[in-house]
Amino acid sequence: MARMHTRGRGQSGSRRPKVTVKPAWSVLDAAEVEKHIVKMHTEGVSMAVIGLRLRDQYGVPNVRLVTGKSILQTLNEKGATPPTPEDLEALLKRSVNIQIHLKEHKFDHANRRGLQLTEAKIRRLAGYYKEEGLLALEWDYAAKSAEMLAQ
Repeated sequence: MARMHTRGRGQSGSRRPKVTVKPAWSVLDAAEVEKHIVKMHTEGVSMAVIGLRLRDQYGVPNVRLVTGKSILQTLNEKGATPPTPEDLEALLKRSVNIQIHLKEHKFDHANRRGLQLTEAKIRRLAGYYKEEGLLALEWDYAAKSAEMLAQ
Protein backbone atom coordinates (compact mmCIF):
# COMPACT_ATOMS: atom_id res chain seq x y z
CA MET A 1 0.00 0.00 0.00
CA ALA A 2 1.24 3.47 -0.81
CA ARG A 3 2.19 5.80 2.00
CA MET A 4 -0.26 8.54 2.77
CA HIS A 5 1.88 11.61 3.44
CA THR A 6 5.02 10.92 1.42
CA ARG A 7 5.93 9.92 -2.11
CA GLY A 8 7.36 6.50 -1.22
CA ARG A 9 5.47 3.31 -1.86
CA GLY A 10 6.38 1.59 1.39
CA GLN A 11 7.89 -1.83 1.87
CA SER A 12 6.37 -5.17 1.15
CA GLY A 13 5.65 -7.18 4.26
CA SER A 14 5.57 -10.84 5.07
CA ARG A 15 2.35 -12.81 5.09
CA ARG A 16 1.09 -15.29 7.60
CA PRO A 17 0.93 -18.86 6.23
CA LYS A 18 -2.51 -20.10 5.18
CA VAL A 19 -3.38 -22.40 8.07
CA THR A 20 -7.02 -23.21 8.74
CA VAL A 21 -6.73 -25.94 11.39
CA LYS A 22 -5.52 -25.70 14.99
CA PRO A 23 -2.08 -27.31 15.30
CA ALA A 24 -1.91 -30.65 17.11
CA TRP A 25 0.79 -29.39 19.49
CA SER A 26 -1.42 -26.59 20.86
CA VAL A 27 -2.75 -27.94 24.17
CA LEU A 28 -5.29 -25.29 25.28
CA ASP A 29 -8.90 -25.59 24.21
CA ALA A 30 -11.24 -22.70 23.33
CA ALA A 31 -12.72 -22.24 26.82
CA GLU A 32 -9.29 -21.97 28.46
CA VAL A 33 -8.08 -19.47 25.88
CA GLU A 34 -11.19 -17.31 26.38
CA LYS A 35 -10.67 -17.44 30.15
CA HIS A 36 -7.07 -16.25 29.75
CA ILE A 37 -8.15 -13.46 27.37
CA VAL A 38 -10.73 -12.08 29.81
CA LYS A 39 -8.32 -12.41 32.75
CA MET A 40 -5.56 -10.49 30.98
CA HIS A 41 -8.01 -7.82 29.80
CA THR A 42 -9.20 -7.21 33.36
CA GLU A 43 -5.54 -6.74 34.34
CA GLY A 44 -5.36 -3.87 31.83
CA VAL A 45 -3.36 -5.62 29.10
CA SER A 46 -3.97 -4.46 25.51
CA MET A 47 -5.28 -6.85 22.86
CA ALA A 48 -1.99 -6.94 20.99
CA VAL A 49 -0.09 -7.89 24.13
CA ILE A 50 -2.75 -10.50 24.97
CA GLY A 51 -2.06 -12.18 21.64
CA LEU A 52 1.70 -12.09 22.23
CA ARG A 53 1.39 -13.53 25.74
CA LEU A 54 -0.90 -16.30 24.54
CA ARG A 55 1.63 -17.15 21.86
CA ASP A 56 4.75 -16.97 24.02
CA GLN A 57 3.55 -18.24 27.40
CA TYR A 58 0.69 -20.59 26.57
CA GLY A 59 1.63 -21.90 23.13
CA VAL A 60 -1.41 -20.57 21.25
CA PRO A 61 -0.18 -19.73 17.74
CA ASN A 62 -3.38 -18.01 16.63
CA VAL A 63 -6.44 -17.25 18.77
CA ARG A 64 -8.75 -17.42 15.77
CA LEU A 65 -7.65 -20.97 14.94
CA VAL A 66 -8.34 -22.16 18.49
CA THR A 67 -11.55 -20.30 19.34
CA GLY A 68 -12.96 -19.46 15.93
CA LYS A 69 -13.11 -15.74 16.80
CA SER A 70 -10.73 -12.85 17.34
CA ILE A 71 -9.70 -11.44 20.70
CA LEU A 72 -12.02 -8.44 20.23
CA GLN A 73 -14.97 -10.70 19.37
CA THR A 74 -14.27 -12.78 22.48
CA LEU A 75 -14.18 -9.66 24.66
CA ASN A 76 -17.41 -8.39 23.11
CA GLU A 77 -19.16 -11.68 23.90
CA LYS A 78 -17.96 -11.57 27.50
CA GLY A 79 -19.10 -7.95 27.92
CA ALA A 80 -15.59 -6.58 28.37
CA THR A 81 -15.51 -4.29 25.36
CA PRO A 82 -12.77 -1.64 25.54
CA PRO A 83 -14.19 1.92 25.67
CA THR A 84 -12.13 3.17 22.72
CA PRO A 85 -10.47 1.16 19.97
CA GLU A 86 -6.86 0.22 20.61
CA ASP A 87 -5.36 1.88 17.54
CA LEU A 88 -7.14 5.15 18.33
CA GLU A 89 -5.78 5.06 21.89
CA ALA A 90 -2.26 4.55 20.56
CA LEU A 91 -2.60 7.58 18.28
CA LEU A 92 -3.96 9.67 21.17
CA LYS A 93 -0.97 8.71 23.33
CA ARG A 94 1.39 9.59 20.50
CA SER A 95 -0.22 13.02 20.03
CA VAL A 96 0.00 13.72 23.79
CA ASN A 97 3.69 12.78 23.82
CA ILE A 98 4.38 15.04 20.85
CA GLN A 99 2.51 17.92 22.51
CA ILE A 100 4.56 17.49 25.69
CA HIS A 101 7.73 17.55 23.58
CA LEU A 102 6.61 20.68 21.72
CA LYS A 103 5.96 22.56 24.97
CA GLU A 104 9.63 22.22 25.79
CA HIS A 105 10.99 22.55 22.23
CA LYS A 106 8.88 25.25 20.61
CA PHE A 107 10.86 25.46 17.36
CA ASP A 108 10.90 21.75 16.53
CA HIS A 109 9.07 22.08 13.23
CA ALA A 110 9.54 18.46 12.19
CA ASN A 111 7.64 17.25 15.23
CA ARG A 112 5.03 19.98 14.76
CA ARG A 113 4.39 18.52 11.31
CA GLY A 114 4.31 15.05 12.86
CA LEU A 115 1.64 16.26 15.29
CA GLN A 116 -0.44 17.58 12.39
CA LEU A 117 -0.20 14.23 10.59
CA THR A 118 -1.07 12.30 13.75
CA GLU A 119 -4.09 14.50 14.42
CA ALA A 120 -5.23 13.99 10.83
CA LYS A 121 -5.01 10.21 11.33
CA ILE A 122 -6.99 10.50 14.57
CA ARG A 123 -9.77 12.45 12.84
CA ARG A 124 -9.95 10.02 9.91
CA LEU A 125 -10.00 6.99 12.18
CA ALA A 126 -12.61 8.59 14.45
CA GLY A 127 -14.84 9.19 11.44
CA TYR A 128 -14.56 5.54 10.46
CA TYR A 129 -15.33 4.32 13.98
CA LYS A 130 -18.34 6.65 14.21
CA GLU A 131 -19.70 5.18 10.97
CA GLU A 132 -19.17 1.65 12.27
CA GLY A 133 -20.83 2.49 15.61
CA LEU A 134 -17.73 1.73 17.70
CA LEU A 135 -17.37 5.34 18.85
CA ALA A 136 -20.02 7.79 20.07
CA LEU A 137 -21.26 10.21 17.39
CA GLU A 138 -20.60 13.21 19.65
CA TRP A 139 -16.95 12.18 20.22
CA ASP A 140 -14.57 14.83 18.92
CA TYR A 141 -10.81 15.12 19.10
CA ALA A 142 -9.40 17.96 21.17
CA ALA A 143 -5.85 18.27 22.45
CA LYS A 144 -7.01 18.82 26.06
CA SER A 145 -9.33 15.81 26.08
CA ALA A 146 -6.65 13.64 24.46
CA GLU A 147 -4.47 14.05 27.54
CA MET A 148 -7.22 12.67 29.76
CA LEU A 149 -8.08 9.80 27.38
CA ALA A 150 -4.47 8.74 26.91
CA GLN A 151 -3.74 8.28 30.62
